[in-house]
Amino acid sequence: MSKELFEQFRRNLAVKNADAISKSYRQVTEKLNDKYYGYESSSKNCRQVGSYGRNTAVDGVSDLDMVFLLPWDVYYRFQKYENNKQSSLLGEVRAALKEKFPNRTVRAQQQVVSIDFSDYIVEVVPAFLNKDGSYTYPDANNGGAWRVCNPVAEIDEINELHKLKNHNLKRLCKMVRAWKNDHGVPMKGMLIDTLCYQFFNNTIKYDTKTYSSYGEMTKDFFAYIVSIDQEKEEWRAPGSGSIVTNSGNFHPKAKKALRRLQEALDNPESAHEKWSIVFGEHFPEYIDEEQRQAIAESKIKYFEEFAGKKFRLDIQYSLEVDCTVKNEGGRLRGLMARAGVYKIPVHRDLTFYVSKIDVPGDFKLYWKVRNNGKEAVSRDMIRGTIIRDSGARQITEKTSFEGEHFVECFAVKENVCVARGRIIVPIQ
Repeated sequence: MSKELFEQFRRNLAVKNADAISKSYRQVTEKLNDKYYGYESSSKNCRQVGSYGRNTAVDGVSDLDMVFLLPWDVYYRFQKYENNKQSSLLGEVRAALKEKFPNRTVRAQQQVVSIDFSDYIVEVVPAFLNKDGSYTYPDANNGGAWRVCNPVAEIDEINELHKLKNHNLKRLCKMVRAWKNDHGVPMKGMLIDTLCYQFFNNTIKYDTKTYSSYGEMTKDFFAYIVSIDQEKEEWRAPGSGSIVTNSGNFHPKAKKALRRLQEALDNPESAHEKWSIVFGEHFPEYIDEEQRQAIAESKIKYFEEFAGKKFRLDIQYSLEVDCTVKNEGGRLRGLMARAGVYKIPVHRDLTFYVSKIDVPGDFKLYWKVRNNGKEAVSRDMIRGTIIRDSGARQITEKTSFEGEHFVECFAVKENVCVARGRIIVPIQ
C-alpha cells in the first residue's frame, strides 16, 4: 500500500498551474528584453531560480523567483548616481514592468521587483552575470549595496545529487514542504532543500530505493533534523555556499512528525492515518468501505475546505492555538501534557484562542473546525469549512461525540497564509 500512496502523493504535490506560471515568465522576459536589449525574446537572459527553479516547489507555490540578466553598461550607468543606485535600478525595472502589466500590483522592494498575478507573485531580480557564473544584484536596504549570489550553482549541485540518489532528493524536498505548509512550520524553502541535501549526502541507504521505502526514508529524515542542535542558526547552501538562516524553531513539530512516522512503521494498520496527519491535505485520501458506505448514505454532502486551495501558502511566522476546557481545570495542552493520555468528556464548553503569534502588521484570522470519525458521518456532522474570525481571536465550541477532531487557525496577509496553528481535540 505504501508504494501506491507515496507515488500518488508525489503526483498530488506537482504544481498544477505550471502553464500559467510559464506564460508569466515569458511575458516578463519579453518586456525586459525589449527594454534593455531592443529585441523580442521570451527566453533569453532569464533564469528561473528559487524553489521553482530547483524543481522542489509544490502545488500552491506563492512566490516565484527569476533572474533577468542586464547588460553591464546598465550597471555602469547607475554607478554614476549619487544616491541609492540600487533603488534607482529597481525603480526603472518596476516602471517597465508596470507598463507591461498596468492592472497588476508591481512593487520595487529590497532586492526584487514583484508582480502580483493573483494566484502567485513573480519576483524579478535584475542582475549582472559575472565571469565565474555568479550574479551581481542590487540591494536597496540601508542606503543600497551590490550583492553577489550563485543560484545556478545551487541548482546544479542539487540536480547532481538528485540523480545519484535515484531521484529521491527533490521528492523528499517536496514532501517536507507539504509537512511544513500543513503544520505551519516557519522554515524557508532553501533551508528545507539544504537539510534534505545534507541528509542524502550523508547516507547511502536510499541510493537505490523508491516509493515503497518512503515511509522509512521520511522517518529517518525527521530523526536527522531532530538531532540537529536547536541552537544552530545557519547552514551553507549546496553549490553556492551561501548562508541559509533558520527563521524559527522547527524541532517541536519535527519531533511530533517523527513520533507519528515511527508509529506508522510500527503499526501498518494505522500507517495511512499517521502519514495523513504528518503530510496533510495533499496526502492521498483513504476511506475504508464501512466509512465510504456511511458517507454514501449520509443526508449531507461530504465537504472540507483546505487552506492550500483557499489561500496561497507561504508560511513565514509562528502561530499557536490553545483551548480552555470548562470544568476541567485548565488549558487543553496543559491537561494533555499532565495526563499523558487525556480525552475531553462530552458536554464540555471549549474556547479556542490564539495563544502565540508573531505575524507583523495587519492580517486576517480564519478558523477551521474538523470533525473526524465514523460517528461524525453517522450523525451527519462532518465539518471542515474555513470561516473568518469575528475579531475576538477566539471561537467557542461544545463537545458532542467521540473522535479525534481538530481545530486550525490561519493568519492571512493579502490572501497569503503566512502562519497556521492546529490543536487536536480528543473527545471520549
